[in-house]
Amino acid sequence: MVFSDLAFLFHFFPIFLIVYYIARGKARNIVLLLGSLIFYALGNPLYVLLLIASVLVNYLIANRIQTVYARRGDARKESYSKEDFMSEILDLDNVDLSEEDDKESEPEEFKPGAAATIWLITGLIYNIGVLCIFKYLDFILEVTDSFFATGVKGPGLALPLGISFYTFQMISFIVDVYRRNTESKVSFLHFATYSTMFPQIASGPITRYGEVKETLDRVKGVKAGQLEKGMIAFTLGLGYKVLLADKISALWNDVWRVGALGIDVATAWLGAWSYSMQIYFDFWGYSLMAMGVAAMLGFNLPVNFSEPYSSKTMTSFWRNWHVTLGRWFKDYLYIPMGGNRCSKIRMLFNMLVVWLLTGIWHGAGYNFIIWGLFLFFILMIEKLTYGKWMENTKVIGHIYMILLIPISWTIFNITDVMELKDYLLRMIGVPLEGMVVFGLNQFVELITTYWWIMLLCIFFATPYPMRFFKRFKNNILVKFMLLAVFWYSVYQVAITGDNPFIYFKF
Repeated sequence: MVFSDLAFLFHFFPIFLIVYYIARGKARNIVLLLGSLIFYALGNPLYVLLLIASVLVNYLIANRIQTVYARRGDARKESYSKEDFMSEILDLDNVDLSEEDDKESEPEEFKPGAAATIWLITGLIYNIGVLCIFKYLDFILEVTDSFFATGVKGPGLALPLGISFYTFQMISFIVDVYRRNTESKVSFLHFATYSTMFPQIASGPITRYGEVKETLDRVKGVKAGQLEKGMIAFTLGLGYKVLLADKISALWNDVWRVGALGIDVATAWLGAWSYSMQIYFDFWGYSLMAMGVAAMLGFNLPVNFSEPYSSKTMTSFWRNWHVTLGRWFKDYLYIPMGGNRCSKIRMLFNMLVVWLLTGIWHGAGYNFIIWGLFLFFILMIEKLTYGKWMENTKVIGHIYMILLIPISWTIFNITDVMELKDYLLRMIGVPLEGMVVFGLNQFVELITTYWWIMLLCIFFATPYPMRFFKRFKNNILVKFMLLAVFWYSVYQVAITGDNPFIYFKF
């Protein structure tokens, strides 16, 4: 089940919402927990047991760490405070994280002790081990067989829905407990609800416990204004997914059906550009819908996108794309490894590890490793040379990103390495064997067919639509427009069928 599915829109969510609003106080957390498990089981009936097991194991480990500290009499730190971008999406100005790398706080002098460290390591081994078994075991065995002819094949396990996201979320919880960034005791109900919340379990945002603690503790109901904002955010996300992402995907499909050997340079770039738009509106649409659903339940999820396609450097792009994943890698890997507070060589090594693991986190395949290394190389060059200069340019930076973004998403998108090689060579104009089926005439035909959705994608990838909406969101005409977007999106879903979100694969 997905947010853009008719069964979710007109059956599951309305029924759940009614029960949730009828419940009071702590009963709401029980309703949310049970509803989340049902939501997950509808898509992954067997793997809901794996999810429950992860909840139990991580809660036990966090509890043991807290018990160790309690016996030592260690006071905890202040509870986690929300960051600036934790405002609701409809009141959000552009999130600029451009100085994040240079704002590393000095670590507090604290020795957790051997017992707590052993429990933390146990938790990391469990979480990473489960993720590797279900996501990477087949790939690891395939690579091993190709090099050593072992003859051992992978079990072909299906990827559990959202395992990459909820695993990282649970790791963040036990690490925050280890660092004493959470309260001394967290109830099992609160932790289980936080870990399984259906608005964000499938594709994030990756949320920290401190960001939802206040709502889990509350006994008051959801305010009418919050319900309205949630409905608006959900409608915007639904429109991005159904009316933009799903429509522009047809352009990429038309190009990919022909293959790299059958297209010319211009068509190769057009296909890469169309996929860049598809993945943006697909994932941003999901994130908006997740924030909208959460807002209707009284929760404020962290913002996951902040106009990334307006960036002038790849560094800026990745501060504003999938913000919560970048934050996770920064806070739980990059800074603990030394971050920027070390020699330049060590800093570059830290960057290499982060971006290599970022690529691997997205999928088990050579193309994801290449993608991570490609991003590391570009970010390294920007950091050492022209990055700051590029940020201050008015036009050159945008042209630079118009070239880089399609290349990076092409590497991300094409999993077969040989096909990827051919497509990239076609993009840079290297002659390839094979007859070009899509030449200039076919390129013009594609433009003629898809010009309207291309213009819409370009327009909505700029900051102007959201700025307009924030200014006139209370206008009655704008509300009627949103109503039209919702029902037209529903109509499109009804006639075209389900089209899962791209990031469900990761």
